[in-house]
Formats: sequence, C-alpha cells, structure tokens
Amino acid sequence: MRNRPARGATDNAVSNRFAAPVRDANGDWLDWRETVDGAEPVLRTTVTIEQPRTIIARNTSPDMPFDRSINAYRGCEHGCIYCFARPTHAYHDLSPGLDFETKLFAKPEAAKLLRAELGKPGYVARPIAMGTNTDPYQPIEREWRITRDCIAVLAETNHPLTITTKSDRVVRDIDLLAPMAAKGLVSVTLSVTSLDPVIARTLEPRAPHPLKRLEAVAKLSAAGIPTYVSISPVIPAITDHEVEHLIERAAESGANGAYFLPVRLPHEVAPLFRAWLDTHFPDRAGKVMAIVRSLRGGRDNDPGFHSRMRGQGVWGQLLATRFAIACRRHGLTGGHAPLRCDLFRPPAGAQGELFS
Repeated sequence: MRNRPARGATDNAVSNRFAAPVRDANGDWLDWRETVDGAEPVLRTTVTIEQPRTIIARNTSPDMPFDRSINAYRGCEHGCIYCFARPTHAYHDLSPGLDFETKLFAKPEAAKLLRAELGKPGYVARPIAMGTNTDPYQPIEREWRITRDCIAVLAETNHPLTITTKSDRVVRDIDLLAPMAAKGLVSVTLSVTSLDPVIARTLEPRAPHPLKRLEAVAKLSAAGIPTYVSISPVIPAITDHEVEHLIERAAESGANGAYFLPVRLPHEVAPLFRAWLDTHFPDRAGKVMAIVRSLRGGRDNDPGFHSRMRGQGVWGQLLATRFAIACRRHGLTGGHAPLRCDLFRPPAGAQGELFS
C-alpha cells in the first residue's frame, strides 16, 4: 500500500462483488510516462457523461429522513476514505478505491430531466435531498454547474430541498437558496469531520479546509438559510476527541443544529479503510478497528436500519451522551425545521400545470 498525494484511497486492487477483475491504478499512458524519471504517477480525474432516463432516485429506508434524492454525479473527487458511496462504483465495473475518486460520471441533462419529472401529472412534492450519495459541490461542479441548474428548477417551482456537502462552494448559490429559505423551502448541512488539518487532509484529501466549511456555515446563516453541521463520521481514536470542540465551533459559526454518525464501513469500504489506517495510523490501527467492531455488534459494519446510524454498546452510548451534552451546552438542541411542500407549482409549460 502507498499513499498518493491528494488522494484518499491507498489501494485500487479491490475485489468486485460484481465479478469485475482486479484493477491497476496506473493504466493511463500519461501516468506511465511520468514514471520514466522515477516520479510517482499522477492520477488524473476523468469525467464521463452519463445520460440517465430519470434523475429523481427513490428510497423506502425507514431510517432515512427523505424518500427521494438527486445525484448529479457518480464518484467523488473529494476522496473521503470512509465514504459509504464507494461501493456503487462496482456497479460500473470500476474499483471503489482510486477509481471512485478519479473516474467520475456527470449527468448534464439532470435539470431537464428534473423539470420533466416535476411536471408529470400527479406528482406530489416532498423534500428532495442532494448530497446523499456523492457531493453535489465536488470540484467538477465549478465547471459543470449541474447542481446549480437543478436548484434553479426547484427554486422556480417552489419545491423543498435539502443539501448536504463538504464544500464551501455552496455559498456560490446563495442567490438561489436565500429566496427559497425565505419561503421555508431549503436547509443546508455542512459536514465537518475534523479541525486538525493533517487529519482532514488524509481523511478528505480534496475537500475544502474545515475552516472554509465553517465560514460557509456563517455566510449561509447570515443569509437567512437554515444551516446545520454534521460531525460525520466520528472515527474512534482518530477524531472522537474533537466532538465537543466541533460542536462549539459550529455554534460560533451560527449553525441552527448539529448531528453525528459513527463511521460506517459497508462492503468494499472496510478493506479500503483498513489499508488507510495501516498507511496513516499504523500505531493505532488495531485499536480503531476494535472500537469500530464494538460499535457495530462485533463486525466491521452493521447494516441494520436505525442501528447503523447510531452505533451499539458502550461506545455508541458514550458518543451519543457526549454529543448531547455538548449540544445542550452550546444551544444546538433544535432539530431540522420542516420544509414547506404546499407551495409547489409544476414547471411552467409542464402538462401538470393544467391540473393545478
């Protein structure tokens, strides 16, 4: 295993549950060219256009606070080693390791598809979640602007929206989000895992600096947009000592509330995470995984509804108690305010408008 600058995974040779062969990360001739002088090959980000037939994904999970979501991209250049969306790349015969961070898919027709789906007769508005799988404001959004185009459609139709991101790029869209917030249509959550720049750089190598995310919380809050901080995931013996400080900084930045999740390691994420620990924290890798198994009922991962979000046993209760005390101390005890669904109107020109 080796650490690659500005990448999260240390490995790309992960067995694929869907019968894909083991992959070699150095497959591009440009990467090979750079090894001539003995330099570490640079893994370039590529973007493939995807043309789905629909853009709203549905779910019936009983522990999810939403039943529909939009993912403008597949894969995520932020490279968060713990990302539970990594296994989805296996569906494309790609590695959940470095491929997930470097071989991205974009859906440039997303706004057009969204407009069509919102205009269907009988469509009933419920909050749409963005950022539930991969980050809607990852670096390629700067050029592709797919997330912004989708928000524009939702703003036009008064459709409720929730956003979760690790990027301060979300402040670019305050001009769309603030008017929506004034109508009770939107909330934003910034994920801040650690304030230690060294830990953040290895955990989330291409995500913005944690302080930039807290600055984004302040700017969004100042614009009247309900904004929350997610301390997720909490990684025992790596970031858990920061829980109280993170809550304090979230409150100082004007957050309306906060929540946390213990680290989850589904499918291919577990071996990737173990390899990351061996590379960056070899002195405590065994301790970290022992606590993770304690949180997860003796396994690397607990897929059970509800329990997967909370953690089990003494460690799960300890984290929950510390978090609750810190939130009370800093006044972050309020939950998410419900978003309005009664203002929705189908897109202009849509067939559904005939029935409004």
